Amino acid sequence: MTQRKVIYLTKEEIARVRDLELSESPAYLDPIRDIFLFCCFSGLRHSDVNNLRRSDIKGDHIEVTTVKTADSISIELNKVTRDILKKYKDTPFKDNKALPNYTNQAMNSDIKELCMLAGINEEIRVTTYKGNVRTDKIQPKWELVGTHTGRRTFIVNALSLGITPNIVMKWTGHSDYKAMKPYIDIVDSIKASSMTKFDGLI
Repeated sequence: MTQRKVIYLTKEEIARVRDLELSESPAYLDPIRDIFLFCCFSGLRHSDVNNLRRSDIKGDHIEVTTVKTADSISIELNKVTRDILKKYKDTPFKDNKALPNYTNQAMNSDIKELCMLAGINEEIRVTTYKGNVRTDKIQPKWELVGTHTGRRTFIVNALSLGITPNIVMKWTGHSDYKAMKPYIDIVDSIKASSMTKFDGLI
């Protein structure tokens, strides 16, 4: 059984999504982008962002009980998450929710469109097995992006910034270090490939 490829956005790709000019036609993607970026910069699952209420916002942090695992976690706000919450603070939502709500299915479809428009089109090889038959398929990255990508993006980028795994686990609610290993492997690979940049100095 092959390990599922972790799809995440790099710092440069996040910037492309953030800075994408949304004209009249795809203007409906603006709140989708906000929710997606909130996941990328908070580590919350889409279900927890959907469930976030204004009463969960405690000044400089948010306190949530996760939908999937019922873990109680506290996540400090940063500039991106703070600005997104501020943008919607005077917009009334049902059940005093803090942000616009979309189904997972709608979000997945719209995030793909958003990332396609942002040029997130690196070719990714996806390998699957049906019995002993292996299939390799090359897909543009935007086709593989969904709501889950936000949380994965947060974890990879947090580790890349040098934030220790135990702190990241407190934000994400992971209790098992084993669950962090695929992300740590990615960051180790990024570090190793970055070392070759020194070759240009000699």
